[in-house]
Amino acid sequence: MDEPLLPARVHRPADLLRLLLGIAGIALVLALATFAHGTTQGLKNDIGQGAGAAPPLLINLAGLASSVLVLIVPVAYAVERLIKRDGLRIADGVLAAVLAHGVSLATDLWVAEAAPASIRSALTQPLANGALSAPVHSYLAPVIAYMTAVGMSRRPRWRVAMWCVLLLDAFAVLIGRYTTPFAIVVTVLIGWTVAFGTLYAVGSPNVRPTGQNLLAGLRRVGFRPVSTMRAEDPGNPEHADRGRRYLVALEDGPPIDVTVVDREQQAQGFFYRVWRRLSLRGINQRRSLQSLRQALEQEALLAYAAIAAGANAPKLIATSELGPDAVMLVYEHIGGRSFDALADEEITDELMHSAWRQVAALQSRRIAHRRLVGDALLVDRSGNIVLTDLRGGEIAAGDVVLRMDIAQLLATCGLRVGAERAVAAAVEVLGPDAVADSLPLLQPIALSRTTRATLRHLARERAKREREAVLAASQAAKEAREAREAHRPQDRKALRAVRNAEKSAEKRALEEASEEALEEDLLAQIRRQVLLIRPTAVIEPAKLERLSPRILISWIAGAFAAYVLLSQLTNFNLGDVINQARWVWVLVAAFFSGLTYVAAAMSLLGFVTEKVSFLRTLLAQVAGDFVKLVAPTAIGGVALNTRFLQRAGVRPGLAVASVGASQLFGLGSHILLLLAFGYLTGTEHAPQISPSRTVIAGLLTVAVLVLVVTAVPVLRKFVVTRLRSLFAGVVPRMLDILQRPRKLVTGIGGMLLLTGANVMCLDASIRAFGGGDQISYAGIAVAFLAGNAIGSAAPTPGGVGAVEAALIGALTFGGLPAETALPAVLLFRLMVFWLPVLPGWMAFTFLTRKGEI
Repeated sequence: MDEPLLPARVHRPADLLRLLLGIAGIALVLALATFAHGTTQGLKNDIGQGAGAAPPLLINLAGLASSVLVLIVPVAYAVERLIKRDGLRIADGVLAAVLAHGVSLATDLWVAEAAPASIRSALTQPLANGALSAPVHSYLAPVIAYMTAVGMSRRPRWRVAMWCVLLLDAFAVLIGRYTTPFAIVVTVLIGWTVAFGTLYAVGSPNVRPTGQNLLAGLRRVGFRPVSTMRAEDPGNPEHADRGRRYLVALEDGPPIDVTVVDREQQAQGFFYRVWRRLSLRGINQRRSLQSLRQALEQEALLAYAAIAAGANAPKLIATSELGPDAVMLVYEHIGGRSFDALADEEITDELMHSAWRQVAALQSRRIAHRRLVGDALLVDRSGNIVLTDLRGGEIAAGDVVLRMDIAQLLATCGLRVGAERAVAAAVEVLGPDAVADSLPLLQPIALSRTTRATLRHLARERAKREREAVLAASQAAKEAREAREAHRPQDRKALRAVRNAEKSAEKRALEEASEEALEEDLLAQIRRQVLLIRPTAVIEPAKLERLSPRILISWIAGAFAAYVLLSQLTNFNLGDVINQARWVWVLVAAFFSGLTYVAAAMSLLGFVTEKVSFLRTLLAQVAGDFVKLVAPTAIGGVALNTRFLQRAGVRPGLAVASVGASQLFGLGSHILLLLAFGYLTGTEHAPQISPSRTVIAGLLTVAVLVLVVTAVPVLRKFVVTRLRSLFAGVVPRMLDILQRPRKLVTGIGGMLLLTGANVMCLDASIRAFGGGDQISYAGIAVAFLAGNAIGSAAPTPGGVGAVEAALIGALTFGGLPAETALPAVLLFRLMVFWLPVLPGWMAFTFLTRKGEI
């Protein structure tokens, strides 16, 4: 037997899942005790009254029996395991019991000292001596953890004994009024959770059958094996959930292939399959927790069905169990190499035709393979394709799944021979209609994991080549400009004309370099090839995603935003603010708050030369308020606008350049306005609003960092490369905008309007509380610009906390009383930050559903 040594312990995903379920159960019980106090109290009283009617003799007998059995049963099981030399399980159980005891004591201390009164009332009750019962039974939780960790539940007789002991003990303490129902539930969950957490952390003993067990199992079904060796790379994670494969030599016949499927390998990829089941619609994923018998029957059924359909597939000749935790499937041996192992010149059109003929045979009987990647296509000695890895297939498959197989094989062949040959081979075998019908399924989400990873790698390489081409063109333009400067005429008019011509030439050169470097991805190339054959084919991707990471994040972010909003609103008395406010000025503040979105849309579109819908841009700016709540302002807004422009049809490089140009102009105008309004405020309050020592220290730190970067060659090269990328994209975009006065006026006007609307909103908020005559417009502008700068730099979502403190401090230093500055700032933040959260979430959800972001 030639086989790598199996690890002594394995970390099972099922243990991690049970750990997470246990934690969720504990959280659910505590939440129920907190928010449904009346229900929990009534349940506790009802059980207490019912238990009070029990005869005292029954209570005493139950208590005595449970106290004895709760010690005898675990010890008896430990002795039985030690006799069978399975001491590792006992050690795992003891470790879990010790940890459960510690967690129980910590929970008792937390409930007694820091838990809310509702939780304390649900988990404890008064005893006869006036003390409170224990929230968690520190003797029962370790016993539960021990019994779970040693695996008593896997043995029928011991499982019955375990449950009898637990139920008897729970009955004894409940009728004796020594505990509450919720305390019993929490105790069981703690023991259960700690046990599975321990098993996942230290690993469970490996019970996988070895090669020797395999040889014994083959002899039981009539084979006479001589030797066996592993047939695939055991370290390859892509083969983790496909079973272990062996090549077995026999005494009296050709060799055979054997696949061994055990519980550990069956659980591989569990969380990925669960996510695919939740996120994809209309597609049946194989069950995440199949029994070994179900897995054996499914693979055997697919093997027989594929051969009956006329496809080349390994012939199944025997099946058997290898103990309680594994099964084996015996196939006739087919020598050959996988499609991935072939050199490019070995992949002929005839070979691809053979692959497509196998797929056509399967689809004629509505059988889906579900994994037509390179390592599932075996090329036998005669040069024909044999379909392997049928375990994840589907019988009586629907149209969507069958078309997914065609799309997957198109991508698999296209990655090796290009889109043109891949499409031509598919059309010759399947016909143009079947290939054209698969185009809506030709999208990354419908392809296999390995294919998606390969496409992402190729996309990164393609982007790198495009970036290098633009940088090379920029460098060439720079060198040409420097060469011409030596012979430039001295006449000013001629000099200006030459410079304008050079700028236009440089811009055209960069655009041409970007266009020449632009490459189609493989899926777009396949669509184009199919459209040459069927121009009327539908290429719009089918909507397969039910739940995407973006949608999931938006819902989580929405819940977080609601929590932050409620926590902020509890920090001040809303009734007093409503009573003191002058509602006319509140409405004025709301008007200027709404005007900021129009200004933001103008400032963005002013730096975009392509045609983009103003209404959709306005909705994107509204959605930006929601994004700012769950991400720092300087990051969330830039990412959202860039994504929006890309979805609107602007090329990625130009979208980044447009947003970058807008940010650069915005930064410049922000600094100029801050200096201008700071000068207009005069010197009356200069000592109060002058930079603090912290600001000076920060500036000195930045200066030191700049010196360090310029002094270290590696850091200097890194920064120079990034700056060259910036100038290769943003600066040409800015030059393009400068040649379009209308766009420039729109962009700069939008920025000025944005600042002015925010300043007027803050001014109206101040006037709503009677502070309009106590501070000038210039002082308000300085306060807003300073607070906005701090909010952009703060790492908190939306600058929460930092902006409020900066605005209140600046307004107070500017002469506004603190009792007016505080409600005015809260009203301003309510108008420009908190109230738009719900419309922003609605706009974000709408644009996401429409594919605009």
